[in-house]
Amino acid sequence: MKKALFILGELNDADVDWMLTTGRREELTAGQILIHKGQPINALYILLEGRLAVVLETAEGDRELAVLTSGEVVGEISFVDSRPPSATVKALEPCLVWAIPRDRLLQKLELDLAFASRFYRALAMFLSDRLRDTVTRLGYGKEPLPETPFEELSLNPHFLDSLETARARFDWLLRRLRASE
Repeated sequence: MKKALFILGELNDADVDWMLTTGRREELTAGQILIHKGQPINALYILLEGRLAVVLETAEGDRELAVLTSGEVVGEISFVDSRPPSATVKALEPCLVWAIPRDRLLQKLELDLAFASRFYRALAMFLSDRLRDTVTRLGYGKEPLPETPFEELSLNPHFLDSLETARARFDWLLRRLRASE
């Protein structure tokens, strides 16, 4: 869940409300592909419920790179660099995602500089966190680096101060979506 918390902790209530009114709810069935490797995507996704697999298709078969759970942001790398995805993302079970259309998000970022600053800061923070996790998983030299629990990370103090707010916003997002069913 921490990836969405990075975004929800940096954005303000009006920003989150804009994401809710602009985005759309998408339900996926088990096995359904959300993102196809090499094909442009037209949204940034937040996984609200369920599990997604990030899969690399190889000659030897599919290789699972990661399993994403509730609160993960999906499609952010292609959003940032405008290149097609380098892996396929598919549902391991029924999933609920919030899709924010790429064109609307780009327009918002261009017109609202304060939002853009908060949004890109959040993206930079969680991409940095992902890189640290990757280095930890791969290890440094012969000994892997110890994993640090999320709450103990020496992150920007501003983010740690907004962690509870971010969690409350994620719960609020889920309640609003469930109420609209």
